[in-house]
Amino acid sequence: MPKTSTESRAWIAEAIRRVDADANRSADTHLHVLPIPVPGIELYLKDESVHPTGSLKHRLARSLFLYALCNGWLGPESTVIEASSGSTAVSEAYFARLIGLPFVAVMPATTSPEKIALIEFYGGRCHLVDDPGTVYDVARELADACGGHYMDQFTYAERATDWRGNNNIAESIYQQMSAEPHPCPTWIVVSAGTGGTSATIGRYVRYRRLETRVAVADPENSAFFGGWAADRSDVTTGQPSRIEGIGRMRVEPSFVGGVIDDMVQVPDAASIATMRWVSGILGRPVGGSTGTNVWASLELIGRMRDEGEDGSVVTLLCDGGERYAHTYYDDAWLAAKGIDIAPYSAALAEFAATGTLPR
Repeated sequence: MPKTSTESRAWIAEAIRRVDADANRSADTHLHVLPIPVPGIELYLKDESVHPTGSLKHRLARSLFLYALCNGWLGPESTVIEASSGSTAVSEAYFARLIGLPFVAVMPATTSPEKIALIEFYGGRCHLVDDPGTVYDVARELADACGGHYMDQFTYAERATDWRGNNNIAESIYQQMSAEPHPCPTWIVVSAGTGGTSATIGRYVRYRRLETRVAVADPENSAFFGGWAADRSDVTTGQPSRIEGIGRMRVEPSFVGGVIDDMVQVPDAASIATMRWVSGILGRPVGGSTGTNVWASLELIGRMRDEGEDGSVVTLLCDGGERYAHTYYDDAWLAAKGIDIAPYSAALAEFAATGTLPR
């Protein structure tokens, strides 16, 4: 971008004011107790579905826009381009409209129609590609062709958020836990799409010298677990994750393995069974990544119980299930994909009755 003019500086200042004003109008997200029959251990859900755009990615999109604006990467004539499987694009479309810029989301053709409709509702345009592995290159090509800016959430997620505090998700969790029986969580469990959330929480825990351990729940077909286990960034997989928004075919630049204490691999059928189980408890539908998070949390709670350890576990309710009515909540879709959730549903029923999750 050329040297910033006085007019551009004024436009950037107004855009930042609008983004900050949106944050000021938004209350913090709720922290719910998810009742479990395990004495001495509490499980909490940080409900990120109540953001204006309905998901955890609202935080990320706000940070990415502020980062791009303050770096001078966005101006009054910019087109915003992003590679996204859905929720980030929904949130970025919202913020692009807020500051008056056009937005284009490059996403796999398999993205749920509900998410596509939300992006278009906020004024964005969807550019669908058949090969999920090409979304990065296509996004760069589109940005180059129109003189726009590729936001690149997968590179900038871990650096756009102030991990030391400033009302980030980690600071919010600890403030809300302050009056609970075990205010310093034994575990905070998150899943990874960019890796930005796990990086923010992991850094905050270390910076504040807290004893909390951070675990990442990873779905099938994701490179994060293999990359973390081997301590390598060049691990790839041949297929995209079926749990939208999390798991990647490559280890993304924003994934910081050094701040993670453990990872839990979660079968897709377990994610979907747990998603439905949590929805039954809460009385409203939640998304697939929430199921991934909760299943991993229950496995860690099992470890704590086996070791006679009391404490608390906090995980994330990432988005609502309304976005997946035609996929994860559709038995015909599951059958077509060869996903059998029955064994995991039975395991969850046993957990609800006994407090023990079958191995």
